[in-house]
Amino acid sequence: MKVVTVEQMRKAEQDCTRLGISTDTLMENAGKAVAEEVRRILGSVDKQCVIVLVGPGNNGGDGLVVARHLHDWGAGVSVYLLGERPAGDSNLKLVQERGITCVEAAEDSNLSRLDELLASANAVVDALFGTGKSRPLGGIFQQTLSRVREAKDSRPALCIIALDLPSGLNADSGAVDPACLYADNTITLGFPKPGLFNSPGAERAGRTTVVDIGIPSHLAEEASAELITDDWARTVLPGRPLMANKGTFGRVLVVAGSINYIGAAYLACSGAIRAGAGLVTLATAVSLQPIIAAKVTEITYLPLPESSLGVISPQAARFIHQEVGQSDVLLLGCGLGQSQPVVKFMKSTLFRLKPEVPPLVLDADALNTLAKTPDWWRRLTDDAILTPHPGEMARLAGVSVEEVQSDRVDMAKRVAQEWHKTVVLKGAYTVVATPDGRAKISPFANPGMASAGTGDVLSGVIAGLVAQGLNLFDAAACGVYLHGKAGEMVRERLGEAGMIASDLLPVLPLVIKTLKEE
Repeated sequence: MKVVTVEQMRKAEQDCTRLGISTDTLMENAGKAVAEEVRRILGSVDKQCVIVLVGPGNNGGDGLVVARHLHDWGAGVSVYLLGERPAGDSNLKLVQERGITCVEAAEDSNLSRLDELLASANAVVDALFGTGKSRPLGGIFQQTLSRVREAKDSRPALCIIALDLPSGLNADSGAVDPACLYADNTITLGFPKPGLFNSPGAERAGRTTVVDIGIPSHLAEEASAELITDDWARTVLPGRPLMANKGTFGRVLVVAGSINYIGAAYLACSGAIRAGAGLVTLATAVSLQPIIAAKVTEITYLPLPESSLGVISPQAARFIHQEVGQSDVLLLGCGLGQSQPVVKFMKSTLFRLKPEVPPLVLDADALNTLAKTPDWWRRLTDDAILTPHPGEMARLAGVSVEEVQSDRVDMAKRVAQEWHKTVVLKGAYTVVATPDGRAKISPFANPGMASAGTGDVLSGVIAGLVAQGLNLFDAAACGVYLHGKAGEMVRERLGEAGMIASDLLPVLPLVIKTLKEE
């Protein structure tokens, strides 16, 4: 599903007109689709009190259609009009014909009528401004949103639902006006917008849903970013031939672990197995091998010489060079640490690889090692997937974390093109970018995943998919999606607090099974 900018959305709507799909048709489709989603969010709208804040433009027109449908389904609807509607507005007329309460903000002294409506409301639909609003919110708009915020603060059960975007959120950048509400849900129209996945807009949008309003998908083909969906993930999942053997599903060589981070090796290897890899070999310090073997019995081992207890020696690089040719992917970095011998080992491993080596997946301490190496991308010419979190990305790119987070899609795309690598910028709404300018965005933002080790699981999953034959972009994006969807399943069962990385492991096969069965 394409992620479109304001300009791309405007062009798609104009192209609809040329195809004979009128603005009125799109508005009716949008309003009904949003009303149906509101009904799903609330569970039922019968006898529930819903306020629709209606602005002066098309977003307000969509809101009037929402109000009409909710009323027809049994909701107690009130329309709060901010700004003058166009003369002969047919949607306003249809609302008025139904006897739906309409209050004009300009005639509501001290917003007292709004306060009365808010006191008994179950939900507020913000249909003031959509993608077209760029000026600061002031006057009656700012005052109205402030009253809604106060009502939400006093009654947290009041559900705030944004139509297309929370008013005051920049659709392209994610920047927000101070008056912008924190929505519980955002129902965005036609295609998702970049600002919904960028901070601080993502925090204001809440849980985002995309609804179809009748814009043909091919009208957004020029957009280079896409939201990852079940349908897409299903198309790239590796097959499982009936007459397969473990070699069919690939061999993963994982170089991971140190005396302080033993669990990272376990989680990375387990992620690769649970993603369907046929054989996983762990290369780790010789003293750690029996400890990890007691935890995970399904993998093989390449014990490496140590410089000290649990710390890989620089001389171990030759063992990796000998072994890597028998593998389909090399995963390097999880929990290796940053001691001087290990950094020397990683540099010797990475920068002396032969041209015919398999693809690389680099995480954690491998990334930190690259960040300390000037022009590392000129020396590392092999295919690679990099999986930095924002801090690691900041170090790799030589910028601040704030700069990374200010436009995550643009940052990932820019460095992927500069470094000629596939980049996975982790975090809420993880971004996967390629050297040719494409990007995919994960639809998941799960605070429960913000715990140690979840990134090691992700790296293992991605490596497992590469081993099964997926190209780097598909493996990275599909791995991100499976990992995120597993997190959602765990959150539904356990909640957000207390989720741990190993909770994801038994759920990953269930995610794959569910996708294939659907």
